[in-house]
Amino acid sequence: MQVLVTGAAGSIGTVVCAGLTDRGHDVVGLDRMVEPEGFPGSWFTADCGDPDAVAAAFDALTSTGGPDAVVHLAGIPHEAALPESLASHVVTTGVLLDAMVHHRVNRIVYASSNHAVGWTARADQISAAVRPRPDSFYGVAKVAAEALLSLYADRHGIDAVATRIGSFLPQPESRRGLSTWLSHDDAVRMFDACLTAADPGFAVIYGISANTRGWWDMAPGHRLGYSPEDDAEVFAESIEASPEDEADRVDATHVGGPFVTEQ
Repeated sequence: MQVLVTGAAGSIGTVVCAGLTDRGHDVVGLDRMVEPEGFPGSWFTADCGDPDAVAAAFDALTSTGGPDAVVHLAGIPHEAALPESLASHVVTTGVLLDAMVHHRVNRIVYASSNHAVGWTARADQISAAVRPRPDSFYGVAKVAAEALLSLYADRHGIDAVATRIGSFLPQPESRRGLSTWLSHDDAVRMFDACLTAADPGFAVIYGISANTRGWWDMAPGHRLGYSPEDDAEVFAESIEASPEDEADRVDATHVGGPFVTEQ
């Protein structure tokens, strides 16, 4: 499968591009950064919020038979002003979806975030069907992007999977991370499963590893073939408690952690 990966030079993109290549996919990178040395596939240096630049990339790939799917990882990975957040996460998603419709590309896997439900109280199991409760403008933009994916799935029949990613790190760095951690290897497993699942339609899954302390309903991911293998618990003894772990703090009792208190 030829897969166009946006944000290919980012922290998640670097890992996912290498991992998907190892799994036999033909990976094409698109990023505002220049092509990294040793990138395993083709590369477009472009802003995925620029319709003309995205159209040119799709035109070039279509002339040689692809792409078959898009993995959309590009976007500001932290809180920003609302207009900037919407442009980074929602406008780029719309630009890509329009190009997909025009070029008859029928699958997109989107890097959403657990901050789309960050104001949800922590529970033993948080469903992917829980109502959106963003904890920040970043979370609002992710919710809006998910809604856009749903629209294009209904209007154009595109298969669209939103992966609400937790804490993507080499290893967890906080007590909260023992629940929200997504390992590098599981990230690759997740994106590969979402790309190859049969007829997912519109789906929302949690992008979390198989953490003993996880709060997340992993069944939607399992239905798409995502079977995480790593568990943050192996790092538990090395992680000290911090103020955000105090039971009476709002960031300790809500999914979004510190994001619920940052203004």
